Amino acid sequence: MHHGDDLMSNTVNSRISGFHKMTPAERLATVQRAVGLDGASVEQLGKPGSLDLHTADHMIENVISSISIPIGIATNVKVDGRDVLVPMATEESSVVAAVCNSARQCYDSGGFITSMSGTLMIAQIQLVGVSDPKAARIRILEQRDKIEEVCNGCDPMLVRLGGGFRDLEVRVIEAEGGPMVITHIIVDTRDAMGANTVNTMAERLAPSIAEWTGGKVYLRILSNLADRRLARARATWTLDAIGGEAVRDGMISAYRFAAADPYRAATHNKGIMNGVSAIVLATGNDTRAVEAGAHSFAARSGRYTSLSTYEVDADGSLVGTLEMPMPVGLVGGATKVHPSAQAALKIMGVATASELARIIAAVGLAQNFGALKALATVGIQQGHMALHAHNVAMVVGAVGDEVQRLAKILVEKRQVRQDVAAEELARLRGEG
Repeated sequence: MHHGDDLMSNTVNSRISGFHKMTPAERLATVQRAVGLDGASVEQLGKPGSLDLHTADHMIENVISSISIPIGIATNVKVDGRDVLVPMATEESSVVAAVCNSARQCYDSGGFITSMSGTLMIAQIQLVGVSDPKAARIRILEQRDKIEEVCNGCDPMLVRLGGGFRDLEVRVIEAEGGPMVITHIIVDTRDAMGANTVNTMAERLAPSIAEWTGGKVYLRILSNLADRRLARARATWTLDAIGGEAVRDGMISAYRFAAADPYRAATHNKGIMNGVSAIVLATGNDTRAVEAGAHSFAARSGRYTSLSTYEVDADGSLVGTLEMPMPVGLVGGATKVHPSAQAALKIMGVATASELARIIAAVGLAQNFGALKALATVGIQQGHMALHAHNVAMVVGAVGDEVQRLAKILVEKRQVRQDVAAEELARLRGEG
């Protein structure tokens, strides 16, 4: 799939000066003006807790309440020449700010260029108890036309939209207790994430596979290692933008550490997922599916390693790339049911699941760049502690402008701890 094939017209400007200094209400009004957001979405996002219990009760079982996670807007993001404001749902401080800063530093050198391998999902059918597994594999492959007919019969609407069965793979794997014959059906699920679609097809096919082979079918379920649905992003950061060769070389060294060591790679990739999961959550998609796909893809060589890469181009600039499975959709699941997810999609102005996936990959790369740059320069704690100090200040009971004043004292003392915060708050109030 070609990059930029389904982007909407470029009308938004993601460079909003002073956005971080506004009140939440002012920020929402600014986003409304920037993207032409409808009144119902603005009202929805303006509610303190944005999910009514009736909706929640129909989403999962045994509902008693809902939990609110802050939604922040990442500014400065340009994807394939289009400025986009990106809603991110996260509880972790510094995450949104890091994306804004990273995206600003590559904005003038073109922002993020993205592409997608396709919108194909995989379902697996597990067959056991066949005495001739190699021959069973061939017998299943012979039935490709029949398999295509059964799969497409499950979802005629998907076929009308240009999706449906695309490919068949059959693998023999050596497992404890004997060989298993694993059938993969590969299905284009278009703008759906596709779990329900491919699971239905696998269930429908299972009896036929047992019949053709004389074996017993057990599991019939999608794979979250969605390596036929890869989102890719790349960006270039010039030396002027990032602060010179020393910063660049420190970041390259940090990347090489992650590429070589699983203990570092886990944390490096977690930083990518700070950006990725925040958008997946904000749009009502399945964070666990995306995370499982990311980490299993990172280990596809047999050793767990970095999802991203960093290199130096011929001009001496830093070039970052990210490629990872991105099984997200615009139709079905919580994306369709949760009104805040709908509002988040409107803010981004995405028309297809591929476009959403590509924006997510761009933000994952931006997040990763921000973390590597902080690690290679000031260390991660400096910025993080300033934000953490606000949390600690609120925990010990600071209100109003006390929060800012107390946080400042804690950072200056380099002691962002509750016991210190409680003492300093008492002192502040004593002076007041």
